Amino acid sequence: MVLLVPLSSVDMFSHSLLQPFTLFRLNSKDMLSSATEEKVWLKRKLLDELGESRLPYLTPKDDGFHQLWKTKYSKLILKNAETIPKEVHKEVQEAFLTFRKHACFFQDLIRIKGKDFVTPVSRILIGNPGCTYKYLNTRLFTVPWPVEGYEINYSHPEISEACKALIKLNDYLRGETVLALQEHSLTETKEIEDSPVTDRHQDYATSITGMGFALGDQRPSHVPKNDCTDLKGRTSYNLTLLNYMDPQQMPFLKQEPYYGMGKMAVSWHHDENLVERSTVAVYSYCCEGGCKVREEEKGIKPDVDNLEKKSLNGRDPAIWHVALKVAWDIKTPGLAIPLRQGDCYFMLGEYQTTPGIVQLMLSMDNHLSPFCSQGTLTYIMDQCSAALENLQTDADLRCLSLKSLDVRDIKRVEDTHNEVEFEWLRQFWFQGKRYRKCTDWWDEPMAALEEKWRKMEVMQDEQSGWL
Repeated sequence: MVLLVPLSSVDMFSHSLLQPFTLFRLNSKDMLSSATEEKVWLKRKLLDELGESRLPYLTPKDDGFHQLWKTKYSKLILKNAETIPKEVHKEVQEAFLTFRKHACFFQDLIRIKGKDFVTPVSRILIGNPGCTYKYLNTRLFTVPWPVEGYEINYSHPEISEACKALIKLNDYLRGETVLALQEHSLTETKEIEDSPVTDRHQDYATSITGMGFALGDQRPSHVPKNDCTDLKGRTSYNLTLLNYMDPQQMPFLKQEPYYGMGKMAVSWHHDENLVERSTVAVYSYCCEGGCKVREEEKGIKPDVDNLEKKSLNGRDPAIWHVALKVAWDIKTPGLAIPLRQGDCYFMLGEYQTTPGIVQLMLSMDNHLSPFCSQGTLTYIMDQCSAALENLQTDADLRCLSLKSLDVRDIKRVEDTHNEVEFEWLRQFWFQGKRYRKCTDWWDEPMAALEEKWRKMEVMQDEQSGWL
């Protein structure tokens, strides 16, 4: 996936969002995994085969656009802004601006192929208390939204209201996601064929809605029972990742290498560490009315001739796009879909589990169902408690000692000790005090986690003394 940047300020491309956000990484190992090495080899091979040429991609102006969407990318569902309640738009967009006003978006330092980079996109993670989301070896910690049973002290009442707005959006998108999955399953089950596709001279929003790619107010009359069994698990969004980028502030963006789509806000990728077959929901919003409007407000007239030269095979250079491709496939054309203010889209589960599907998008708000078995505060605290069961207080010496020197017990302590240090403590403190701009919620659990780490340090010393 990539997010395309409007050419009115840069060019456009990449799987990320509309404007700046932050991220950070830790525990740096320069050795590439075998999977990463394979991707690098495949990329080089594909680029060598392409040479100076570029792969084809389609936009709504192209014949065959809708047919390609239907046959190859049907599990990306677009919901046009006009079909979303106005109060949802109002509250969510005010929340975005609140986080920007309070400087809550942060760029992250990441390492790719042994080199450090600052992300062009700034981010903030909002969600269930104690949840985290990891990408590119960087763990983001949630600013918790209001949840019953948790006391959360926000740094400003406006931030509290913004978090409330996002949990409302989360609930709304969860309901729409269930409908999207039900409708898609119903279509597949009954093998319903859409009406003949006509790409010529159709209005963009109307044509997509007519073909069933956009969600309207329709409700399925029957849903197969087998498909309902795991709907809850596939739509239980517990995080929202806000992404922000101002292309006018990022003059050095990478060019998209395969299709010639322009500059990327985020390179081709698929989302990591999600629940298997879970859906990603995205809300798109361009601050201050978009880059073109902002230039006009400043008295800057767009260079129409230059923009026309850079029209990139039919893609409007002044509009953000979400782009999709099949990985390492030179036969299937890519797809570039324009995103209007307030549009939502849903990437149904197989986009995240099927190898070779990548998206490019420009969105500010991603609602995710992360694979949380190793990404929650509850998980890491339980791991610590299990490791510390091997620690006791010696009644005679009045000091801590080990209960067992069994290899399995020692390894558990070592593994947990390393995980706490490199996956949690270093990750958290590397990012400094950024989270305190919103809340101090993490201070207490991180202090408790550090205390458990210190006890495991004692256990490590005890183990060394016996060896």
